[in-house]
Amino acid sequence: MGEALQAGLAAEGIAREDIFVTTKLWNTNHRPERVEPAVEASLNRLRLNFLDLYLIHTPFAFQPGEEQDPRDQNGNVLYDHEVTLLDTWRAMESLVDHGRCRAIGLSDITLSGLLPIYESARIKPAVIQVESHPHLPETQLLEFCKGNDIVFLVFAPLGHGVRLGPLEDPVVTAIAARVGKTPAQVLLAWAVQRGSALLTTPRSAARAVENFDICPLPEDAFDEINRIQTRQRLNDVVNTGSPGFIPRVRAT
Repeated sequence: MGEALQAGLAAEGIAREDIFVTTKLWNTNHRPERVEPAVEASLNRLRLNFLDLYLIHTPFAFQPGEEQDPRDQNGNVLYDHEVTLLDTWRAMESLVDHGRCRAIGLSDITLSGLLPIYESARIKPAVIQVESHPHLPETQLLEFCKGNDIVFLVFAPLGHGVRLGPLEDPVVTAIAARVGKTPAQVLLAWAVQRGSALLTTPRSAARAVENFDICPLPEDAFDEINRIQTRQRLNDVVNTGSPGFIPRVRAT
């Protein structure tokens, strides 16, 4: 990525201000003394002087060290109980003070986890990144973000391709047929319409073009999606700090 950025910034007509770069603080670097070295290492790899946005990857602190995924002999994550999320946030604020990043935020956090950070923060979170789709709307968290000028950035808005996920929801597929769009376009339109920013991972240029080709849903269709009762979380990271999509989920 650093090589691609360097090549792009050297090309005619592309300025640093034309590119918005986000990366994250990994779980083993939550101790305040590890935060600045972590961002400096990222900047060196990216060959940049500052980040536009730096996110705490999860609210869970892992045992510090060189091992990215520290575990005991039974395969259980080794957590660091000597540091709080607020300690880490204070160190993140210092990065903004010193111009190493322009904005900071959190990922994979619940509303109950966000509230004490928001209330104590000197520099408020600019972005909250979480899994969200019609089977996990996170409505309360969305409304809090909208009311406090925080960008609600969703990943897996299409359900990460999980079978029996939102792409195959009968409400979504019926609306797609009715409005002449794909189920993916319907899901993205719904997310934008409710006030989300989106992260998607298209596997081809054609899919990327399709993702941009969305338009507002009719109000009755938007309301139908809001009334979907199925609830499933596809990524358990908010409960463990360990990223990864669970292949099998139980719909309710």
